[in-house]
Amino acid sequence: MKLIAKTLFGLETLLEQELKELGASKINVLNRAIEFESDLETLYRIAIESRVALRVLLPFANYKARGEDDFYKKAQRIDWSQYPTNDKTFAINSTTHGEQFTHSQYAGLKLKDAIVDQFREKTGARPSVNTSSPDVLINLHISNIEVSISLDATGEPLNKRGYRMETNEAPINEILAAAMIQLSGWDGITPFLDPMTGSGTIAIEAAMKARNIAPGLNRTFAFQKWSDYDPQLFEKVKAEAQAKVTTSDVEIVARDFNMGCLGIARRNAVRAGVEDMIIFDCVDFMKSDPIADSAMIIMNPPYGERLDEKIDLGQLYHDIGFRLKHSYPTHKVWVITSNLDAMKRIGLKPDTRVKLYNGSLECRFNEYTLFKGKRIDQLKNAEN
Repeated sequence: MKLIAKTLFGLETLLEQELKELGASKINVLNRAIEFESDLETLYRIAIESRVALRVLLPFANYKARGEDDFYKKAQRIDWSQYPTNDKTFAINSTTHGEQFTHSQYAGLKLKDAIVDQFREKTGARPSVNTSSPDVLINLHISNIEVSISLDATGEPLNKRGYRMETNEAPINEILAAAMIQLSGWDGITPFLDPMTGSGTIAIEAAMKARNIAPGLNRTFAFQKWSDYDPQLFEKVKAEAQAKVTTSDVEIVARDFNMGCLGIARRNAVRAGVEDMIIFDCVDFMKSDPIADSAMIIMNPPYGERLDEKIDLGQLYHDIGFRLKHSYPTHKVWVITSNLDAMKRIGLKPDTRVKLYNGSLECRFNEYTLFKGKRIDQLKNAEN
């Protein structure tokens, strides 16, 4: 069957490689998505083991619609009896781009009307809508006049790992955190520091990667309510993923100056099954010391997007750069932020710049290689 795996901007290459490793074939890279061929076993494996896929969709209808009446009429031509039935509930997740449908919720309501009206005309009854726990989740995507309708195989997006039941303000997406760790090139052996941990997402994703814990081991999926769902095959794939889990003695440290944040991070780590791998340390980064002679640091400092953030972002980022330069030589550091002006105040030359999105915020994920002494001396030594 032909499926589409959705992801975040800039993660297409990571997802492509991941899908190949998990058994997908005939891969075609799209914008924020990958189209591929899969059997049921591979679908189950991707849902359980993928770290950077957001959703997996099974497309079943594509057409052009010029106006809402045309959209409704063509939606009614689809044989909906294959999908929601009178004894099953359904819900619609819709996204729209363009001038034809400016409100995605309205487009979803028009599709719901087409489905319900068809059932009423054919059977005299209608399926029920259940937005919280539907038997069938339908994904509607409209881009200008192009309409794509799919079954959502995953249900809740795959960043919902099941561990982050508590958050602080503006937590980073779990998929983005996992992708940042992959992009950094961290080997799972080098000591790892998350110095502004917040809800603990980056440190937890690092610990899960180090132990090869599949992100979807402890959650359910929409395809488990499909008519062709194979529970024995699913349990086989899940057992195989569980068997891949390893032990690890890598040092992972999550720091924050706020004890309340650390408490939330620790409880999230307990739910993820990695609390014993992470050292939680109440330390202000500006007064901190290294955890090892050399370590991987991934940092998600404040962006200044919230109106209640009464901090001098420029000074904060300057202080971050000063602390990195003078206290963390020989470390590899990656910093993500949407505040590009503040990022310049770090005062370090990035080796790599990666464009990513944290929610709707365009960000840069910059790599810095730290060293003792002056940069020019380091470059001269590298040449000799």
